[in-house]
Amino acid sequence: LIVISAAVILFLASIFTFSRMGGEFIPQLDEGDIAMQALLRSGSGLSESIEQSKKIETILLQKFPEIETVTARIGVADIPTDPMPMDIADMYIILNKDKDSWVSASSKDELIEEIQTTLNESLVGVNLVFTQPVELRFNELLEGVREDIAVKLYGENLEILSQKVDEMASIIQTVSGVGDVSPERISGLPQMTVRYNRQKVAQYGLNIAKLNDYVSTAFAGGTAGVVFEGERRFDLVVRFDEANRQSIEDLRSMYIDLPSGSQVPIEEIADISYQPGPMQISRDNTFRRTYVGVNARGRDVESVVNDIQQKLDAELELPAGYYIAYGGEFENLQSAKSRLSIVVPIALFLIFILLYFALNSFSQSVMIYLAIPLAAIGGIFFLALRDMSFSISAGVGFIVLFGV
Repeated sequence: LIVISAAVILFLASIFTFSRMGGEFIPQLDEGDIAMQALLRSGSGLSESIEQSKKIETILLQKFPEIETVTARIGVADIPTDPMPMDIADMYIILNKDKDSWVSASSKDELIEEIQTTLNESLVGVNLVFTQPVELRFNELLEGVREDIAVKLYGENLEILSQKVDEMASIIQTVSGVGDVSPERISGLPQMTVRYNRQKVAQYGLNIAKLNDYVSTAFAGGTAGVVFEGERRFDLVVRFDEANRQSIEDLRSMYIDLPSGSQVPIEEIADISYQPGPMQISRDNTFRRTYVGVNARGRDVESVVNDIQQKLDAELELPAGYYIAYGGEFENLQSAKSRLSIVVPIALFLIFILLYFALNSFSQSVMIYLAIPLAAIGGIFFLALRDMSFSISAGVGFIVLFGV
């Protein structure tokens, strides 16, 4: 009776421990190095990205002896399997593996905090996101985002999406265990905008369609004819020389032909200026979406998402037709859990059937089968002792343990 009572108490204690354990898709492994993403101001060119990357590299190598090398990657290759704009730089920080020789920090997490503090003091307009090289690629392959958690916002209006995603980021930053909160940038790209004065356009006898053709042909090019070379033919495209289509001043100084035969500068009939426009329009299943990328620090992904969900439900107001979904590692965890909820009962049933066929006795099979809860008790307590959350690899391990 004492043994049975102790087993029941331990089993109930293990269930309580398991309910408070949290969850993650796969255990986070220490890869030994750091992957850092530097997000520059929207619309920054290649030259500025290279300059900032060199500045970051110099600061890191001078102030942190734990760092051996720093490598940066900007833009994409000829085959863009990993599309990335010029205002984002991936930086790989290779660390000295002998941690006993470290002087700036005693652990990698502390070193990341020191690096972030130092760079934030030295850089202006640069947002930093820290992760690990393999983990970064793994997250990107799974969900198209580089962080552990993607809080996705769906809607139609880009201005509302841009406004609400910033509100979401501010709310998420107050959640415990959250690090590297980075909203997706969908606006802020400088665009040359031409706003016609329709009254002046009418006075000069022009029309908007013809003016648009002028501007488009001058800067983007227009087909003026076809050139034949044997059996091959090529479009003859005309446009301004490259030296005359570099800046907004080139557009302002462009002249428009009038029906009378004279010319008028385009800035006489239009207001030409830089206006912020959309950087990108992302879609999931034909629906427009943006997201806030979040990395979990010191907590498991599942508990962090639960806290984020409670905060957003309480503090964020969304217009009709806008809704939030959670992706990244959390989405894969939920999908895998739903599959395990089917696989585990089937595995347990098959184990009992094999026991019955082997022993040819229902009572003996049940007695041996009762060892499974005791095995689960040990597995749960050892996960808790190691301060590890439940993961899919742990779930597979439990299935193997039950079979043994």
